[in-house]
Order: sequence, then C-alpha cells, then structure tokens
Amino acid sequence: MGVADEAGLARRLWTKFKKDTALAQYNSFVVALAAGTLKMESFKQYMTQDAYFLKAFAQAYKMAEDCADDDDDKSSISELRKATEEELNLHNSLAEDCDVEFAKECSPNTATVKYTEFLLATAAGKVEGGKGASRSVTPFEKTKIAAYTVGAMTPCMRLYAFLGQEIAKALEPDCSNHPYKQWIETYSSAKFEASALRTEELLDKLAISLTGVELEVLGRLYHHALKLERDFFSAQPLSQRTLVPLLKPGDSASRRYTIVSDFDLSCTLLDSSAVLAEIAILTTLKTEQNGAENPSDRKSSSELRNTWDALSSQYSKECEECLRKILPPEEVDIFDYEGLHQSLEQLSQFEMEANSKVVQSGVLEGINIDDIKKAAERLAFQDGCANFFEQILTKMDDLNVGVHIISVCWSGDIIRAAFSSSGLDGLQIHSNELTFVESVSTGGIDRRVESPVDKLKIFNDICSSKDQDTELISIYIGDSLGDLLCLLQADIGIVIGKSSTLRRVGKRFGVSLVPLFSGLLKQESAYVEGSISWTKQSGILYTVSSWSELHAFILGSSN
Repeated sequence: MGVADEAGLARRLWTKFKKDTALAQYNSFVVALAAGTLKMESFKQYMTQDAYFLKAFAQAYKMAEDCADDDDDKSSISELRKATEEELNLHNSLAEDCDVEFAKECSPNTATVKYTEFLLATAAGKVEGGKGASRSVTPFEKTKIAAYTVGAMTPCMRLYAFLGQEIAKALEPDCSNHPYKQWIETYSSAKFEASALRTEELLDKLAISLTGVELEVLGRLYHHALKLERDFFSAQPLSQRTLVPLLKPGDSASRRYTIVSDFDLSCTLLDSSAVLAEIAILTTLKTEQNGAENPSDRKSSSELRNTWDALSSQYSKECEECLRKILPPEEVDIFDYEGLHQSLEQLSQFEMEANSKVVQSGVLEGINIDDIKKAAERLAFQDGCANFFEQILTKMDDLNVGVHIISVCWSGDIIRAAFSSSGLDGLQIHSNELTFVESVSTGGIDRRVESPVDKLKIFNDICSSKDQDTELISIYIGDSLGDLLCLLQADIGIVIGKSSTLRRVGKRFGVSLVPLFSGLLKQESAYVEGSISWTKQSGILYTVSSWSELHAFILGSSN
C-alpha cells in the first residue's frame, strides 16, 4: 500500500486510527466477501447502497472544487471527481454482471444516510456550527472548507484501497474463480491506489495553511468519516454466520473460550527483567547518595550495573550457542512437533541455569515491593493491549471466557501491578515470584515458570476441561521462542511482534507463520456453520501486526 508522504498529515491520521481500519477489515461482511462465501443477495444490496454513496461522493468533490482557490487544487479535485465517476461506471458494469437493478430512487439505509449527510454537510461548510460556503465567505475560508471536505473523503479512498490490496494479497496467487473478482481487482488496482494517493497528497497540501485548532477539527472529521465507513460495512445485510468476531455472546451456552497471553514484550514495550534490575541498581545508588552505609556483602550500584550487563550479554551469547546445538541444520517442510518439543526441553535446562546465575549474582536483592509497584504503574503497554483486556474482562460472563497471563517474568507483583494500574484486576497471573523478607527482596526467585515446557504444562492445566457439555476454544498470544509450544498447542496460536528467533526455530521444524487475515479467509471459505474450524498442533501459527488487529478478530466492533 502506498499511502502518502510518511511525514504528511494523511499518513499520520491513517496510522493514528488503525484500530478502526482493523475493525473494517475483520468485519463479518468484508470477511465473507473476501472469502467468496458472501451470498449474492447480500452483495446486491450492498451494491445499491454503494451506488447511492458514490453519487454523494462525486457531488462532494464538485462542491470542494468550487471552494478551492488554487487552480492546481481545482484541477486535482476535478480529476478525483472524474475518477469517482469512472468508478461509478465500473460499479454499474459490475452490477450488470451480478444482475443488480438499481432503482431510480435507491432507498439508503441509516448508515449510508449518516455518511452521505455528514459528507455533504462538510462540503457545504457546516462544520461545528460554522457558516456555509456563501458569497460572504472569504477565499481563505472557502479553501478551509475544501480541506475539510477532502479530509472527510480521504479515509474512504484509503480504506477501500487498503481492503482491496489486503484481500488480493490474502488470496494470492490466484483469485480468477472468485465470485467477486471484479470488485477485488477494482480496489486492489494500481489505478485506484493512484487515486487514493492523489487524494492524500491533496489533503496534505490543503492542510498546510490551517491553524493548529483547524488541524484538530480536520483530524476529528477524518476519524468520524473513517468510523462512518466502518459502520457502512457493518450495516450491510448478512444472512449467514461467519467466523468473526470469534467471541459471540450467543455461543456462551455451548462453547467456552480461554485466552492466554505472554506478558513481556507481548503486552509491554519493555522487558520486565531489565526493569527489575534497574530498580535494584537505583535503590543502591540512592542509598549511596544519601550517605548510608551499604552492607559489606552487597555490591555497589556500579558493580550491580556491570553485573547485570555481564549477565545480559552472557545470556544472549549462551542462548545462541544452545540453539546452534539443538536445532536441525536446515529448514523442513513437514511439521515436526515431537522434534521441536525435545529440542525445547534442552533449552529449558539452559533457562533454569540462567536463572540460577541471576539468583547467585545478588542483582535482585534489596528491592522494595512498593518500588516494584510504582515502576509497574509506569510500565507501558503495547498500543491497544490494555483496551483489549478491558473489553474482554467487561464481557467475561456474557462471552464465557477465561483470561490468563503466563510469564517467565521473575515477579508476579510487577505483572499484577501493571494491569491493576490500568484497572485490569480480573486476569489470572501465572509467573515466578521474588522472595521477600519484610517487603524487601532477598535476591531469590520462587521459580514456577522458567521455560517453554513449564509454560506448556500450565497452559495444558488451564485448558483441561471438566465440562463435557461445552466445547473449549483456546487462544494463545505470544511473541517469543518461549511461547512456541503453547502457541502450537492452542486451537489458535497468534504471534504478535517480529521475533526473528521464534521464526528461525519454527522453520527448522516445519512451523508455518501465516498472516491472520489470510488464514481467516481460508478458514472462512471452508467453514461449515456450527463447526470448529481451528485445529491445534497443525503447525500453523497466525501473525498480527497489532493488538488492534487482535481486538478486531476476537471481539469485533460490537463488543
């Protein structure tokens, strides 16, 4: 996908509101259309709504053209209007192929009306109580109206280009027999991408003269338009059941869900081990600065930092050496779960020895429990992570879902405090614990979860079902090699992040990593209503780029 200048306004707004983009991509109507399972009657009704919308789009371009003060801007808007009219002609051609007959007076649904009325009101200058584009409006004010109008149109253009390209990529190498081939080819084409780029470039240019307050207004218009476009897809009639969203309230009587996630770097931006070491170092430094005596058997702050740096470097070096010893020499095509399990059992021994070195070093000694909790409050989550768990916890009973965190983190306190600081107190935490005497750490670790094998045992215990009347679907979310066994054991294993080690090891044992959207379309195309389409230990893991994508797949926009 092209998208305009990386530093331009259009690019920044598109990136800022990626959650709404994901919600549109994983919308049940879009997924059914992309998978080719959408019933033709639903597609026909969508076409009639889209035709009404395109006419309003062309009208808004004409109004923006009248407001533009610069001849080049007028010309650019005119070209975009003509492109929209061409799109409408292609739309009519597609309608003929699908035997769609547009009534002279199409009856738009509520979502279509909301977007078109918003678009035309913006083009008329009716923004936040502002006056419309009349003869009394100055050229500068008219240019501002043109900017606002293009800002309300740009997200639609970019979203359609994004969806077309993502669907085409997911269906590679060939979609020649797809029932909605022409729709996909239209919106994934270089020609439509060029139109989307021109719209974004025009928005960037028109926005140059806006004030800070006006740019904020433009940002709100852009976001509102994107949400209206998302709602437009959600409003399309769908008489069939789809795989998305994964969690559906109506399934709670017959199906249970277990969602399990790793913590460090899956949920957070920083690894908690480094945070804990830093607390110990700063605690000792503070003691030194206050002139208090450091016990004779305790290291100085500089010695602690050198010790931690040495431990970190040694861990990375020895882990790589361990992997060289236990991995097969080449990548394979056939999934070998047993071979992978045996290799990671050997890695588990290395992880336990590494933890022993940390304990023996004393680097975790002298940490106050209150300092851990304060640091946890500042431990930043990945964008969208906290909101995902908030929504899950709010709907736990309705969705019949259990939520767990399994982590090799040395301190369960830092995990609990990090989630609690975001109001997330219903998560079940499985991790190691620091040992304390009167709220000060001894340097020891109550070692409960040290390796991929330990994680797998806990995961299997969580998923062991005692309720024979309900089906269990398990989802595991992780980012590292330590999560690999759990990811493969889950019905749906989702890799978040770009761990090169996980990918390298997985390929040596025939593990396939597939973009979640591509995997979803394949599952959707083979979906039989009432069945479970996801299979554990298949050797297939699904990758996502963000928690927003996870949210869209698991919860959708209705939850």
